[in-house]
Amino acid sequence: MSSSSSTPPWDVRRPPRADGRVFLVTGGNAGIGYFIAEQLCASGATVVLGSRDPAKAEAAMVCLRSQVPGARVRAVRLDLADLSSLGTTAESLAVPRLDAVVHNAGVALDDPPRRETRDGHELMFGTHHLGHFALTGHLMPLLSAAPAARVVTVGSFAAKSERLDLDDLQSLRDYRPKRTYGRSKLAQMYFGLELDRRLRSVHSPVTSVVVHPGGALDSLTPSRPPVHVRTAGERLRAAPAALLVQGKHAGAWPAVRAVLDPAVSGGQLWGPQLFGLRGVPRQEAVWSQLADTSVAARVWEAGRDLTGVDLDTTVPGHR
Repeated sequence: MSSSSSTPPWDVRRPPRADGRVFLVTGGNAGIGYFIAEQLCASGATVVLGSRDPAKAEAAMVCLRSQVPGARVRAVRLDLADLSSLGTTAESLAVPRLDAVVHNAGVALDDPPRRETRDGHELMFGTHHLGHFALTGHLMPLLSAAPAARVVTVGSFAAKSERLDLDDLQSLRDYRPKRTYGRSKLAQMYFGLELDRRLRSVHSPVTSVVVHPGGALDSLTPSRPPVHVRTAGERLRAAPAALLVQGKHAGAWPAVRAVLDPAVSGGQLWGPQLFGLRGVPRQEAVWSQLADTSVAARVWEAGRDLTGVDLDTTVPGHR
């Protein structure tokens, strides 16, 4: 039976309870990450926001508590562009186990010039793929301590039309912001699927799921001041776009389902129902390029070599 037909039917506005569980959302202080955190808070779980900016994290927590009375939420400092800091981030969680991590944080696509991380990696590839790769390695002992933890990687619909240049993963020869963004998210999605294959090979209780939010616009997103404020004018101007895309609150739905729905399985891809752009979350066929396991293995090797984190050795039972 397909996992997309879970029983009872999935209700995006009434997720199942998750009391006693702990979830980390990277980039949980803004955008889609904020709404993932809000919806997970509503399940009764403890939600930890991973954020570079303590002031923005504090504002997000105030907003979350106003939207979800009694919300269990706190924050840790997280900078995916600084690989040496990620071990400290994992330690600062100060929990005996972690039931899920949502790899959501990313670099905004605003046509930036090519920039590099503190470690000298192209910023989008370094943040989306390398940062989350290394963070997963540091978190694996906590994830493995949970009975059935999930790693949920938030990709992008923009990646669907891209193919990786394995000889130029860091866009040294060919930097075009939109292409580099799409390719960096594609690398991240390859990682999420390859991670699940490797976890299965060692019979780990941890599973890995890949999701994407479809088309998610600020102008279709409900206000959450001060995290996000939408004016009446913006709402009216965006109304025609709602036929094809959606707000960031709805863009959060596939990730939330991937965390909470017991019918979701590792190695799956989830996105919005209508043309992959809007609507309730459903399981999709894995995109053709993502099914290439030889490319996935190369992306994994790049993550290991460039971060210095051998994720395989962090998986219990690996030999």
